[in-house]
Amino acid sequence: MSATFEMDGRLVEATPEATLLDVARGAGIDIPTLCHHPQLEPYGGCRICMVEVEKRGRSQLVAACVYPAEADIIVRTRGEKIDRIRKMILELLLSHAPDSDDLLALAQEYGADPRRFEAQSSFCVHCGLCVRYCHEVKKADAVGFLDRGTRREISFIPELAARECWSCKQCFPLCPTSALQAAWVWTTALMPAPVPVEPKG
Repeated sequence: MSATFEMDGRLVEATPEATLLDVARGAGIDIPTLCHHPQLEPYGGCRICMVEVEKRGRSQLVAACVYPAEADIIVRTRGEKIDRIRKMILELLLSHAPDSDDLLALAQEYGADPRRFEAQSSFCVHCGLCVRYCHEVKKADAVGFLDRGTRREISFIPELAARECWSCKQCFPLCPTSALQAAWVWTTALMPAPVPVEPKG
């Protein structure tokens, strides 16, 4: 059963199991994302898609990519509060990847200062696109997360990467920073080059 609700002053209709991001994109309303990919399960990791939802007079901030659409709510995708939060998130992410084209484009839109916070040693912004794509789509699990919290990093598993990644690299274009490419260079230094397969016949 479909659900009707208000988004940015417009009445919109959602199909069952749709998220707020799904509805917004169907209605031509732009909500920025970094960790979202149509082939992957919603993740809600980057929080750049944060929107305000008002339900029965009470408001909360939610990640649009994971929040299910429901009837009789009011959704605001832009506004002073939301833009301020996105700006702060972008400035934190840019401390990891100040040269990322994706982040810089969003920074210009939201007036974020790429140099506000001290530069971090890691380029990774923990969007998880590479890890999730390798697991959910390729079923290879050749790249994963190491450690936790602020020390969390992505890393290829050399034994699996040697077998799976040389002829694939489909996750590379998904990375919004240079973290994945840097991890690959480091990994290839530890493993032998692939052995060419002789054609049969």
